[in-house]
Amino acid sequence: MRTDVFDKVLLQNILHNIDIGIHVIDENRKTIVYNEAMARIEGLEVEYVMNKDLLEVFPSLDERSSTLISALTEKKPIMDKVQIYINAKGQKIFSINTTIPIFVKGKVVAAMEIAKDITYVKELSERLIDLQNELKPNNQISRYNKRDRIKRYHFSDIIAKDENMLKAIEIARRASNSPSSVLIYGETGTGKELFAQSIHYSGNRKDKHFIAQNCAAIPETLLEGILFGTEKGGFTGAVEREGIFEQANGGTLLLDEINSMSLGLQAKLLRVLQEGYIRRIGGVEDIPVDVKIIATTNEDPLVSIENGRIRKDLYYRLNVVYIRIPPLRERKDDIELLTNHFINKFNYILNRNILGVSDKVLEAFYNYSWPGNVRELENSIESAMNYAPPDRRFLTKDDFITCSNIFTRDNACDYEKFYVNKSLPYFLEDIEKKIILRNLKENKYNISKTAKKLGIKRQTLQHKLKKYSIKAK
Repeated sequence: MRTDVFDKVLLQNILHNIDIGIHVIDENRKTIVYNEAMARIEGLEVEYVMNKDLLEVFPSLDERSSTLISALTEKKPIMDKVQIYINAKGQKIFSINTTIPIFVKGKVVAAMEIAKDITYVKELSERLIDLQNELKPNNQISRYNKRDRIKRYHFSDIIAKDENMLKAIEIARRASNSPSSVLIYGETGTGKELFAQSIHYSGNRKDKHFIAQNCAAIPETLLEGILFGTEKGGFTGAVEREGIFEQANGGTLLLDEINSMSLGLQAKLLRVLQEGYIRRIGGVEDIPVDVKIIATTNEDPLVSIENGRIRKDLYYRLNVVYIRIPPLRERKDDIELLTNHFINKFNYILNRNILGVSDKVLEAFYNYSWPGNVRELENSIESAMNYAPPDRRFLTKDDFITCSNIFTRDNACDYEKFYVNKSLPYFLEDIEKKIILRNLKENKYNISKTAKKLGIKRQTLQHKLKKYSIKAK
């Protein structure tokens, strides 16, 4: 039977071993809980902070600027506040903090701050923005040199003879010279950015900027600043900085994985699309922008709307031109064409002389479901060509060492045997869920290994686990 002592020890171990900072002060503003994660973030020793008045430890704060004291006195939570400060070691720290008052019998007896260190993410996002600023053309010479280093895709880079794929390409071509928004739906690895770049570089905006931003890669509080920019004084530590809407003015902005953007930020994006201007965080000036928006999603947008991941009004605003990229399992006619294309590509890169794949390999390719789509096929070919002996002319099953699942009978998909007794989106979700569960089990519930096996990003897999309420052990 558990005791109060056991519960207390257990709680202390949890608090001091999680990677989220915890700081609790009592009603007299003295620290009563200060875990190791918070000590790392703030560059202090736990012993130095414990049992001391908050303002004694942090003399740069006062009763108005301290979120802990504010929560204590105002008796209201402060949610998801970005804080930027210099810690005791002189390091600039960025964190997202939530501070809540603790009530006992209706009386506030303490305040707790939960902090997540986002310094690394912030640095990466700033590097991205600085890099995009560096790519701005100042003159014709620098313009040529810098562009020459960047890989650009055109419609000629899309390899296809499948009828539905050719229709998607034709729709994309027509959208190239239109200022209208484009919504591209395709599973992971189908080539959504390839389509987006082709639309931009084949249209009347090709001499302007093309900027891509993954909406799932950066926390919401940082993404808003990246999109719309910031003004000095907009929040603690904020500097004057252009957002990517301003940087892409006159050009194209690709918003990848739009279904991962929070609904609140989607509402702000909708306003920009409707009004044609942005306002920086902390700013008062409305800045007009002329940006063509291309949004992509790896989930059927109607399913995203139904599940509350895409606002219906934003969907209608983006879905002026809709392009669905068919998955590779629906493009059987393209498999041999793509296989030969990738063999030629890696013959040049790897200095090989591979002529093709064996008949048995090609048959396995036709029977495989390709959950990672064209990207998985390309990676499989590259891997096999690295493993193939120097005198190999046709790739065999033995060369696909890291892709042996392609030749497993269980992975073959015979869609003609399926009996659909529910709407197609729900039916496909059932299949996807079963595939994920099976691969999780095979990989002992290791998310990274499972994502690699499925040919998708780790973040995408986590999103799907949440979607299907699957818990990875």
